[in-house]
Amino acid sequence: MSTALRRSLFLILLLIAWEAGYRIFDWGWKFPSVFQVLQAFYDGFVHGKLLEATFESVRRLLTSFVISIAVGVTLGFLFARYRIVDDTIGFLVVALQTIPSIAWLPFSIIWFGMNDFSVIFITTLGATWTMAMSSRTGIKNIPTLYIKAAQTMGTGNGFKMFYQVMVPAAFPHMMTGVRVAWAFAWRALVAGELIAKGVGLGQLLQDGRNLADTALMLCIVIIIAVLGTLSDHFCFKRMEDKILLRYGLASSKK
Repeated sequence: MSTALRRSLFLILLLIAWEAGYRIFDWGWKFPSVFQVLQAFYDGFVHGKLLEATFESVRRLLTSFVISIAVGVTLGFLFARYRIVDDTIGFLVVALQTIPSIAWLPFSIIWFGMNDFSVIFITTLGATWTMAMSSRTGIKNIPTLYIKAAQTMGTGNGFKMFYQVMVPAAFPHMMTGVRVAWAFAWRALVAGELIAKGVGLGQLLQDGRNLADTALMLCIVIIIAVLGTLSDHFCFKRMEDKILLRYGLASSKK
């Protein structure tokens, strides 16, 4: 039995158990049935703002994610290459990594107001520190022989060394950081949208809570889970496989 078939059967059994639990235990409004969620999806996409909110959240997320990757990889390179930077700024980043990004939301609202900038700011914070530490670990674990061989062939110690040698060699660690940073960015995004103004999945989640509309709330949870799964499987995993194959870190045989 193929993996896809096993997953399909599991989902069907899960839906049957879900609907049976709703009817047997009489959950009422506290947790919706399968049909209530399907109706909420239809109403949200056809008559409501579910599609618009999804696009707006993804736009904010991608903006924040690109910034966090650029800043995180740069910081990771500096931490790995310069001891004084690692002992000072690196030490601070380790401390900042333990702070939930949502804790910065009050400051963000004071600095930027209740708008997109606040949400993007805390979403970026949610992913940057993880990306920085993963990049640092990956670059520090590069064998010294690779660096010396690259220098012998004329790469020097600058940007050419960074993108031709360090990034490919550190890629396995960096890809793990990308995946974790993506998950952290989603958490920070939804948390920020719960409070900030504007259309977004987090704001719709808050509206569902205010209206006790558990079907709408569960719709948003499902959308986030589906987007996260699809992006990891069709984007990050495929990117990882291709780059590992390109640099000879994986076999082309399945």
